[in-house]
Amino acid sequence: MTLFAGANSAFARYALVAVERGIEREDGGELSYGIPPAMEQPEAIGVGERVEVPLGRKRVSGVVVSVGGSELIGEFDPAKVRSIAARTGAALSPALLELAKWIAAYYVCPLGMVFASMVPAAVKREIGRASQVVYAVGVFPPDLKGALKKICEHLARADPSVFPLPAADLRALLGERTMRNINRLVAIGALREEKRSVVRVRGDHGAAPATFGADRSVTLSAEQAAVVNGITADSAGERRFGVHLVYGVTGSGKTEVYLRLIREMLQRESDASVIVLVPEISLTPQTSERFAQRFADLGVAVLHSGLSASKRNSEWSRVASGEARVVVGARSAIFAPVPKLGMVVVDEEHDTSYKQDQLPRYHARDVAIKRAQLEGCPVLLGSATPSLESWFNAGAGRLEHEHHRKARFRLWTLRQRVGGGKLPEVRIIDAYAERAEARELGLRDPTLLPTLRRALFATLRAGSQAILLLNRRGFATFVGCAGGQQCGWVMTCDRCDARMILHRNASLRSGELLRCHHCLSESVVPRVCPACSRGLVRLGAGTQRVEEELQPLLTELQLPPDAIARVDRDTMRTARDYFTALGDFAQGKTRLLLGTQMIAKGLDFPGVRLVGVISADTGLHLPDFRASERTFQLISQVAGRAGRADAAGEVIIQTMEPGNPAILHAAAHDYEGFASEEMAVRRAFRLPPVTRMARLMCRDEKLPAVRERAAWLVEWLRSWSNAHRAGLLVRGPVEPPVARIADQFRLGIEIVGESAGLVQQCLLAARAEGLLKSDARTAIDVDPVSLL
Repeated sequence: MTLFAGANSAFARYALVAVERGIEREDGGELSYGIPPAMEQPEAIGVGERVEVPLGRKRVSGVVVSVGGSELIGEFDPAKVRSIAARTGAALSPALLELAKWIAAYYVCPLGMVFASMVPAAVKREIGRASQVVYAVGVFPPDLKGALKKICEHLARADPSVFPLPAADLRALLGERTMRNINRLVAIGALREEKRSVVRVRGDHGAAPATFGADRSVTLSAEQAAVVNGITADSAGERRFGVHLVYGVTGSGKTEVYLRLIREMLQRESDASVIVLVPEISLTPQTSERFAQRFADLGVAVLHSGLSASKRNSEWSRVASGEARVVVGARSAIFAPVPKLGMVVVDEEHDTSYKQDQLPRYHARDVAIKRAQLEGCPVLLGSATPSLESWFNAGAGRLEHEHHRKARFRLWTLRQRVGGGKLPEVRIIDAYAERAEARELGLRDPTLLPTLRRALFATLRAGSQAILLLNRRGFATFVGCAGGQQCGWVMTCDRCDARMILHRNASLRSGELLRCHHCLSESVVPRVCPACSRGLVRLGAGTQRVEEELQPLLTELQLPPDAIARVDRDTMRTARDYFTALGDFAQGKTRLLLGTQMIAKGLDFPGVRLVGVISADTGLHLPDFRASERTFQLISQVAGRAGRADAAGEVIIQTMEPGNPAILHAAAHDYEGFASEEMAVRRAFRLPPVTRMARLMCRDEKLPAVRERAAWLVEWLRSWSNAHRAGLLVRGPVEPPVARIADQFRLGIEIVGESAGLVQQCLLAARAEGLLKSDARTAIDVDPVSLL
């Protein structure tokens, strides 16, 4: 039954509106509103239109999902139905409307919250929108003389397509310093004043032009040409939709393949647009610059969270109008309002940042596939280390009895680096053995062990560049009592079941502070152990400590302190910070790039000769079945940054487990070997992608309450599975690795089934019973990418 919004008078027409609030019901939770006849002039309200409606004492935004007569209110008293308050003038396309409904159903979340996430706040609030006076050419009087006659002759020779023009541009065109003559021409009708709506951009945080070098014209390799020709032929027929997985080693020219396919498609379809997704803001400047140079004639819009509000609104407007036919952006760019979608590209499709960790918890790669299906266009997924889900969907690595499932994706391979380049040599360093050598050299617990230290020194001395990866922020990961087990005190967060991380901060008197990386609480560092008054020890290493340790080496090489750039969440506060750091490295101003995983993905710097992985074990033993896959991907991706030009590259991996299969396969650049072994493990334990999974996280400030709720849910889920013979495996409730975050106790439940349909049926049944709501107490994560 439909919910209603309360009270006024009867109407001839009604609308169902999904308000941008977390109203959770089996039927979607749409509210019924009356449509005042005067509001439908000159055009009637349509499905997909954004409106403002009363909700309680407030006025909220929503999207019209249905329009009709009294059947939309059922037996409810028409006199009590309230009216739509206002029309915003904006609307979602039919394809985006259907996409939102699919997201709401598949990811089990309120439809209104999906609509809320699809349009940026800056666009809803029209940030930067203003009225601008422009000038069009009118009718020239025949008896003009002097200066006005010369100006009209100039206007007659000008390209008509440039009009209408703003005042400043018109003065520049005519060579006029003031508006005096222009106003005189307006007065006699030779020029005509008009008004148009524009978005004035303030605080643009874009990268400077050509920061990463000019776009190079290249000849496709035989492998690249085969992929381009094959996908073009496959997409040219009546059934244009298809998912193409482009698996290519690092440096094999996947981006050039995208560029060629996009150009071919846009030339074939003059009214179409393309969306290109990239996984991190750190990828956006380099990728967008290359696309902007290649498609300057077609217009390129960049959409990511680092833009100022007015710039974001401006780019959105350019996309909607068709002025920009190529859209490059992060996760939410998949909702870009292109008039006609011709192709979607998802670069580095394996990256987990495509999965949103807040409601709605959608995966942009899968949403991209669904949108392409709805709009009937091809979608390209590219990676040097494809997710095992995509690899499985392409039919690769399946056992003989699994081939009854038709491959959903088409697989294309690029096995060679372009230009005859070779993949870098990789050395695995046993950290246990090297620590003994470090002690002999007088190095006290160094993060850079002797082999990597010597290689880095030689690389920088030769004038080359290097990248160092440590996927951990801060200075020290452990602060505790020097008395060890005799005392046992460890500095933990008061609000989370997690250790505080030590950060160096020069602005503080002590120079240090403790920060929780989960709830962001901060604390001063105690002078002594609060339990026994002994001193404190600081153990473990983060990027801050490595940066400090590198300073003597830079001094020895007579390099300035800014020869190193640290790229992590602590230093990269804004988009401009990212752009500046990456731009300086691209231009050679910075010689050494030190950072977390954000420097490992997709970046192309020809001057990099050495890549060092300081601790390959950081994420290897996390209690998550994808830990090995992520470790392999991270090492493979960062290793691919070396030797991308003519000179050979070298990669050094420091690890406590030199025999670990994920590390060995990454060192051998052997994705297919790793995928085969990892898929065998997933089959043995019935884990995705062989099966499908949803994860429920119950949360509450009181531990008994969360235990009771989680146990009750598990019992109901198992009963439903048994009653419907669904064969679902319901695991839990179990404490996650961090059992309490921000004063909320957490218990997880995993639902594993042979197909997505079975898992969906179970979730929808629980939702219909009112047992599952995506709210502060319960998080529903379909196809989770992390179990932490």
